Amino acid sequence: MKAMILAAGVGSRLDPLTRNLPKPLVPIINRPVMEHIVELLRKYGFTEIMVNLYYLGDQIKEYFGDGKRFGVEIHYSEEDQLWGDAGSVKRVEDFFKDETFIVVGGDDLADIDLGRLMKTHRDKKALSTIALSLVDDPSEYGIVLMNEEGRITRFLEKPKGEVIFSNTANTGVYVFEPELFELIPRNTFYLFGKNFFPQMLAQGRPLYGHLTASYWKDVGNLQVYRDTHLDAMAGRVYINFPTHEKRKYVWIGEDVEIDPSAEIEYPVVIGNNCRIEAGAKVMENSVLGDNCVVETGAVVKQSILWEGANIMRDTWIERCVVGKNCKVKTNAAIFDGVIVDPIRKENNHI
Repeated sequence: MKAMILAAGVGSRLDPLTRNLPKPLVPIINRPVMEHIVELLRKYGFTEIMVNLYYLGDQIKEYFGDGKRFGVEIHYSEEDQLWGDAGSVKRVEDFFKDETFIVVGGDDLADIDLGRLMKTHRDKKALSTIALSLVDDPSEYGIVLMNEEGRITRFLEKPKGEVIFSNTANTGVYVFEPELFELIPRNTFYLFGKNFFPQMLAQGRPLYGHLTASYWKDVGNLQVYRDTHLDAMAGRVYINFPTHEKRKYVWIGEDVEIDPSAEIEYPVVIGNNCRIEAGAKVMENSVLGDNCVVETGAVVKQSILWEGANIMRDTWIERCVVGKNCKVKTNAAIFDGVIVDPIRKENNHI
């Protein structure tokens, strides 16, 4: 079966983390968020995957390659401009030919049962089926109303204030029949939420919803990014961790050096080749990428360290995200910060 991962966006809401890294490569528990999606697709038999690229797309292509090491076959649609999600799918119409296929965002973290989603789609003989989730703040999503048969009767993209009529949100995970291509104009910026689904409703086309209680989050801002790590460590979402659980809620990789006087609390993930020096503390709700160093007397609490980060001597960081290869200077105390890009110092939040 075939699927498409949408991976062309700029990811401005995660700035500054995405200034030099495309959002699909932002790590969650030390693996790119898009890698978790590829694993989910493979689990349910979607082994031929199309990925559209635009912003820093070369990095995505370099990481995933042809997909073989992930057990799938990956193809790429390299775009010269942003075409919108529906417009991007239209551009690869020939890839899908005459079969049912699925579309998912490259910056989503989810463990949705795609088999049940496909069954709903086929049982309802739908042209399009949207995976739906109940959310606290509907203003950030497309929202829907359904009748008792699950057919969508109303759809509104990112409603505001009194316009909000539902908390049933569009997850951006879709199943489509190839007939959808007849409804999307060629070489046009076109969106599923603002253009395609309202068009389907206006024409009375069979648009259905599949409400799921499975985990799903759009990793669209810094708070959600942090929350996904907490959810993963607490077991609220099923994803594969790249390290083994050495004791309850403590995952430690290979070749890790931990001084006997260092303190490791839980839940904590420590990647490969890390070094935790004398008197250092890695406290609750922290994730360290590969090759990180926490120097003597330093404290890491409720923070996410990307690969190669170095928290220097007697430094305290709390509720921070530290970018790849960044060094946080000695004797600093940083709370609620984002520290990125050691080369372009004007971007560092230290």
